[in-house]
Amino acid sequence: MTQTPRTESHGTDPAAAPRRHLHGTVGATLLALAAAALVSCGGGGGGNDDDDFVVPASGRTAPADVRMTWFGVSNWTLKIGDLNILIDGYMTRIPQNYFSGGGGGLAVTKAPWPIDKAEVEKVNGVLSKGPGSPINLILTGHSHFDHSFDTPHWAKITGAHVIGSRTTCFQVRALGVPESQCTPVYGGETFQLNERVTMRVVRWNHSGSHENNPEQHDPVELQAVPKPDANGALRGGVGEDFPNGGGNRGYLFTVRTADNKTINFFWTNSGAPQDLTTDSITDGVNYGSPIASLTKAMQDAKLDSLDLWIGAGGQPVASLTVPVIHPKVFMPNHLGSFYTPFSQGNTGPFRDPTLGNYLVTQGVGLVAPAQYLDAWVLDTNGLRAVDNGAMKQAYGF
Repeated sequence: MTQTPRTESHGTDPAAAPRRHLHGTVGATLLALAAAALVSCGGGGGGNDDDDFVVPASGRTAPADVRMTWFGVSNWTLKIGDLNILIDGYMTRIPQNYFSGGGGGLAVTKAPWPIDKAEVEKVNGVLSKGPGSPINLILTGHSHFDHSFDTPHWAKITGAHVIGSRTTCFQVRALGVPESQCTPVYGGETFQLNERVTMRVVRWNHSGSHENNPEQHDPVELQAVPKPDANGALRGGVGEDFPNGGGNRGYLFTVRTADNKTINFFWTNSGAPQDLTTDSITDGVNYGSPIASLTKAMQDAKLDSLDLWIGAGGQPVASLTVPVIHPKVFMPNHLGSFYTPFSQGNTGPFRDPTLGNYLVTQGVGLVAPAQYLDAWVLDTNGLRAVDNGAMKQAYGF
């Protein structure tokens, strides 16, 4: 059974110093609420009993590797021993012509849209027939519709705990998920997922720019739990019920294997170069720069290089990130269409010669997903593709 997580705070969540500036009663209220939340989930103390782990029973079997399955956009499952993590999981397809407004054309929608529960349940059934099930932890990178729209239903059908932005937690609560089943994160937290897997939260940013598409790019959190319509549906616009959730969240994983070696990797699903090195301010709270958040996470983990970075943003983001994490391999994330039905498969191969050329100069390998439900294993020998034909057969891929 998933426990309410205890966290160790490293200075960038609203309950912890340093904070460069807060504005008025909003800042004070945020501090009080976040402090109460940290107290309620243990605040980061404790020893090594099961109460200190997010998914206690998942660490009883020491992992030999991490099995990774990509199923569109930035949807992943990560199997680490008996720990089975779902990231994002967007399966619903809101029609493109439902959106309008803003620099990116995604600000508002014509009407609320329901979660495609049947599609979520189908892919969950397919995933459940292979490695990586049952899902016992859910993460979201950020809270736009193409990432967290289906998270409430995933939480209900799996019973797994959700970790994401405050906005993600408000979204799942709006559709009936208990408040205790979602932990908001702000960057700087450390979660001991089990006795062998540690996850550090990195505050990251979203693609775009303030000048061109502020409603997508600027770090915005929901201020209250949104109200669904009479049919239990939310509005998917990034200026409606699905802002990005204060930018983005990256996750730095360190895994201790059965032979006490380590596997480590960083996961992000968006990014923009212009704000990676400048302070991120949301609701009057200055969280520092995303690159500083990543640097601190690497230092806390005592890492100077990584086995893998799953990320997005192309060469401009990579040129700022690679010098901090020195990954052996890069895997592009946020691929495929979030309008085309999943059953039609990936809409085209990954092509980014500028990024590819940059990675060559840095000695970083490039491995790109090609089709939904592609899978890989990451172990102490590196990353390798593995057959996932049984899952793909369900969709004819």
